Amino acid sequence: MSKRDYYEVLGVARTCGEAELKAAFRKLAMQHHPDRNPGDTECEHKFKELNEAYDVLKDGDKRAAYDRFGHAAFEQGTGGGAHGFGADFASTFSDIFEDLFGMGGGRRGGRGQGRERGSDLRYNMEISLEEAFEGKTAQIRIPTSVACEACSGTGAKAGSKPKACATCGGAGKIRHAQGFFTLERTCPTCQGRGQVIENPCPSCSGAGRVTRERNLSVNIPAGVEDGTRIRLAGEGEAGLRGGPAGDLYIFLSLTPHEFFQRDGADLHCRVPISMVTAAIGGEFEVPAIDGSQTRVKVPAGSQAGRRFRLSGKGMPVLRSKQTGDMYVQVSVETPQNLTKRQRELLAEFEKLSSEATQPESAGFFSRVKDFLDGLGNRDSHSE
Repeated sequence: MSKRDYYEVLGVARTCGEAELKAAFRKLAMQHHPDRNPGDTECEHKFKELNEAYDVLKDGDKRAAYDRFGHAAFEQGTGGGAHGFGADFASTFSDIFEDLFGMGGGRRGGRGQGRERGSDLRYNMEISLEEAFEGKTAQIRIPTSVACEACSGTGAKAGSKPKACATCGGAGKIRHAQGFFTLERTCPTCQGRGQVIENPCPSCSGAGRVTRERNLSVNIPAGVEDGTRIRLAGEGEAGLRGGPAGDLYIFLSLTPHEFFQRDGADLHCRVPISMVTAAIGGEFEVPAIDGSQTRVKVPAGSQAGRRFRLSGKGMPVLRSKQTGDMYVQVSVETPQNLTKRQRELLAEFEKLSSEATQPESAGFFSRVKDFLDGLGNRDSHSE
């Protein structure tokens, strides 16, 4: 049976580049891989055909010869293994094995002689707004895994050492022939560690680590915000059999403050003032986050919602010399539970009021009157 054109087999143009060629090969090889199509002889044939085509076209010299002479360039054994699985097949196809089965032979960070990195740990800590303003050094107590002192983290009983795995020879993986190619699998005896412990440490049962509670000191810098994460390198869980420790992450959350609301580096607070103070002016004292008192002057005629900015009275900016501002918003409190005399005075004040003393309300009701008059005129014209 005549051979199909190699470019046709891979579904690419003769002018395709190396990247396009490889991408086409990977896609089709994964589609027709025998392990994905067990017992399908047609897929097995296509898989061999794909490998043969790619083996030629990926090589610049072979491709040039094929472009000029076609399949005849490799007849009589001159093709240098174009019809079989050459020595470079494993390296060519290893990335596809990893995509299909997750077997990279340790290329993405193997365990290395049984030394596994410990897990990262998380610790949630609540602090007050004052503590976030000033910064603090906190003492925390966490349960975690630490290196076993009895075996110095090796997992082997004192006086003994871990031995190389006899099954894989210490490689952590074994080769398995399947059909016409070879797969590398994690060693089932040592679980990929490359070592076995014949005499496990009685204190840690061979793990090389034990669970303990640890006291740690955490430095919280001034200016931290809600959700800030602090990383303590190497303070996480100890690694297996002497492996490196993971990291500890402190996640901060700020408790609500009874007076201030935070917006980045700025602080906001709301202060109620009397109707008289808003009308004739006055002043009041407001506390700042640093514990000091600041006097705020209220101009006569201030309306509810007016804000006053106190420069530099906010929160420090993390890892900076800058400081935010504090904003004080006033709300005018309406008098309640009035006495008879107070009612009389307010009623007298209302009679004496004019557009000059209450321009906003006077202007509003004036516009309402104009609106209603307009509606009346429109109705009279419609009749």
